[in-house]
Amino acid sequence: MSAYFVCTMTVHDPETYRKYTALTPATIERYGGRFLTRGDRVKTLEGPEFTERLVLIEFPDEQAALAWYHDADYQSASEFRRLASKGRMILQVGRDNTLNPDPKV
Repeated sequence: MSAYFVCTMTVHDPETYRKYTALTPATIERYGGRFLTRGDRVKTLEGPEFTERLVLIEFPDEQAALAWYHDADYQSASEFRRLASKGRMILQVGRDNTLNPDPKV
């Protein structure tokens, strides 16, 4: 099952944040991952206005996603992200049942 990182952040130091974004793609590719979107415009259709940066990353499976996140090169690069922004990274694993998913799960 594919696994997805949903990342949202508010960047307060763009120059330092660019150091992070320059290093990240090579680490993602190493684990078979790919960006689905990377800071593209977000349009809020319902709920409070979304103003953060949004990044979606797909990996072949949860094991690859976690291996990337814990990779020493990625953790080193992520120090720039932590210095330059505040946000969250959420990991969701896809399921086989996409036609009639259980709303309780």
